[in-house]
Amino acid sequence: MIGRLLSVGGFTALSRVMGFVRDILMASILGAGPMSDAFLVAFRLPNNFRAIFAEGAFNAAFLPRYTAAATHSGTAPTSDATRFADDAFSWQVFAQLILLILALLFMRQIVALLAPGFAGNPAQMNLAVELSRITFPYLICITIVTQISAMLNAVSKFRAAAGAPILLNVAMIGTLLAVPLFPSAAYAAAYGVLIAGFLQLLFTVWAGARCGLFLRLKLPRWTPEVRDFLRALGNATIGAGSVQIGLFIDTLIASFLPSGDLTALYYADRINQLPMGIIGIALGTVLLPEMSAKLAGRDEKGASIAQNRAVILGMLLTLPCIAAFFIMPETLMRALFARGAFHLEAADTSAAALVAYGLGLPAFVLIRCVVPSFYARKDTATPVRATILSVIANIALKFVLVWGFGLGVVGLALGTSLGAWVNFAVLAFLARQRAVLVATTELRRAIVPVIAAAAAAAAGFLGGVSLGHAVIGPGALHDIGAFLIAGVMGATAYVAMVFALKRNLPVLRART
Repeated sequence: MIGRLLSVGGFTALSRVMGFVRDILMASILGAGPMSDAFLVAFRLPNNFRAIFAEGAFNAAFLPRYTAAATHSGTAPTSDATRFADDAFSWQVFAQLILLILALLFMRQIVALLAPGFAGNPAQMNLAVELSRITFPYLICITIVTQISAMLNAVSKFRAAAGAPILLNVAMIGTLLAVPLFPSAAYAAAYGVLIAGFLQLLFTVWAGARCGLFLRLKLPRWTPEVRDFLRALGNATIGAGSVQIGLFIDTLIASFLPSGDLTALYYADRINQLPMGIIGIALGTVLLPEMSAKLAGRDEKGASIAQNRAVILGMLLTLPCIAAFFIMPETLMRALFARGAFHLEAADTSAAALVAYGLGLPAFVLIRCVVPSFYARKDTATPVRATILSVIANIALKFVLVWGFGLGVVGLALGTSLGAWVNFAVLAFLARQRAVLVATTELRRAIVPVIAAAAAAAAGFLGGVSLGHAVIGPGALHDIGAFLIAGVMGATAYVAMVFALKRNLPVLRART
């Protein structure tokens, strides 16, 4: 599993690095104001629907069933696995075409519902509607990409699926650099999203073909396998939809906050998504098919070992990131984004939100490790119940924190973090109660080394940022230099501690 995690994590890391280049460029060109807020609504809209109908829900319902079928019948064109995949694909395309048509027809109403605060600025509302009509077709492309990626993951081919998101960043960087060819920078970014959808589709179709995996569109069939899949998909969609409701609420509330706050929140979330994406998504991507395959072979012990190793690796890699968020948030956000049209005040607002997001980061990663306990056993209903409860808490907290306590974007981020902890607590309780979450000796032995490594990183960050600010005077390099020095010192201290305690981290030597 370690090798697969490194492969997925490596490509995800490359995608995130490209994403930072994109975000730095976008922040410099779009800044933080009405135009950037309008684009981010248009950008979030297909991504929110993708998370509901594609990646989250679809993978949870499709991958365990496809993996089980492929384990027993293979992936030949006439196999049960391939027939099931074609049926699922046909239903997906049919549903997505209807959704696309409805969205394009009623886009103004959708944007008004998502960002009602834009109603006071008709020009901003019109821009958000026009940009959303450009970006929304990205959804149907990425839906197909998601299924092919799941099929590749099921046969332990992770690289193409992990590398496809890089094309989104490449396309957006390309269009942002070609701003003079578009009506405005916001239009350039929106067309970059649309172009990326077609590039990702072509790439994954090619990758699937190389592995002998094809999807054939046909009239949707109503078979027992499809009925079981759609029932599971319905449960997972409710869960994924509940999560997205929380994100919709973020956008709704932020649309009433001062202009630019929605943008500031976006960039804080982007930094938070770095460890969540590289670590959490990589763990979930690899762990679900591995646990599904082991459980299909009735290897309960092997499934538990894989899950425990995922938890160890997740915390080992996540806690140092949280230390950086807490110790040097302003330095980090200013070094990365405070240039061009993105001013220092916006960077500091993002920094405050980043600290609040950091509180929930361990929970988000742990959720990725616990949810496969249910999905691998074809149980999509239990995670839905936990998610709905956490989203109710999430939304209630956001209204209280933002308007009750006047915390603004910090309240939005803090509500998200607290909701994640509620989700994890419920999932962990239910998993332990059903004996599908078992702590191994390996996990218990790793607790002290993991905490020690995080503490060493924190000390390095603290010393580095203080040293950097002391030796680099005011100017353009003040925060950039301090951030680089702190990063080097923190990483060095962390790696040294990990190597010193390697004997107590046997998971690093695991090759399964």
